[in-house]
Amino acid sequence: MGEETAVTTDVPTGADVVRVRLDLAYEGTEFSGWARQPNRRTVQGELEAALARVLRLNPGPSLTVAGRTDAGVHARGQVAHVDLPRAALAAVERRADQGRLTTAERLLALGRRLAGVLPLDVRVHAVTEPPEGFDARFSALWRRYVYRVCDAPGGVDPLRRREVLWYPRPLDVAAMNTAAAGLLGEHDFAAFCKRRDGATTIRELQHLDWTRTPDGLLSATVIADAFCHSMVRALVGSLLAVGESLRPPHWPATVLTSGTRDSGVNVAPAHGLCLEEVHYPPPDQLLPRTHLTRRLRTLTRPT
Repeated sequence: MGEETAVTTDVPTGADVVRVRLDLAYEGTEFSGWARQPNRRTVQGELEAALARVLRLNPGPSLTVAGRTDAGVHARGQVAHVDLPRAALAAVERRADQGRLTTAERLLALGRRLAGVLPLDVRVHAVTEPPEGFDARFSALWRRYVYRVCDAPGGVDPLRRREVLWYPRPLDVAAMNTAAAGLLGEHDFAAFCKRRDGATTIRELQHLDWTRTPDGLLSATVIADAFCHSMVRALVGSLLAVGESLRPPHWPATVLTSGTRDSGVNVAPAHGLCLEEVHYPPPDQLLPRTHLTRRLRTLTRPT
């Protein structure tokens, strides 16, 4: 799971531009992640191509996303925004409606048009004009991911094989939750991240716990203000080692405080991970939240 990075596009300013929010979902199996890459199929690439086709834009627009997911990771509650020339939205109008639709009506029509041109493994559920100050990446208060595991001896339901990891040994949920409690709070998660030049690895892990659902699946719910590259999957990998009794419950916290990658931490496979929700503050708090998120993060150490 990638760090929340984004790109922007040069478009007209002021009244000539409308910021558009896209609420979307995708099945990540056939994608090389969110971010556009040359000669690879990506979610961003598919969406930008669809927008360019429907709105007749050349060059096409560039999307800013709440969470840049890795290859094979799914999303049910992804959020992106794009700044579009307001005049371009007229391309979605039928001949009988030309010049008569409101912006909201044009965005509703844009959603319908996107449904017709996008591949079936990516869906845009809503296309709206957000409040002033909205930024899909920087305005977010938190992201919620769920990692799903099956430890049944017979394996995963074949209909869910693309979204659930089969773990062939029984897992101790109580031990994993004991270990997870030692990871909560604001820390430098360098030991559980792949470093990127110029990017901080300080994050606030707000929630991490495991539950066993009535159908026997294990679900790890992970909530943080943001995530760095591979962080959730590395955390899950360390907890699975605890659940199998390969490591004691205090081990993940020991790895965290070391500040360096531990060869004993296996990054869990991508297909068990899904971005479920991105949460934003009320409209009057969007700009303050954006300014706060853009700050350079440092850890406050006791003196």
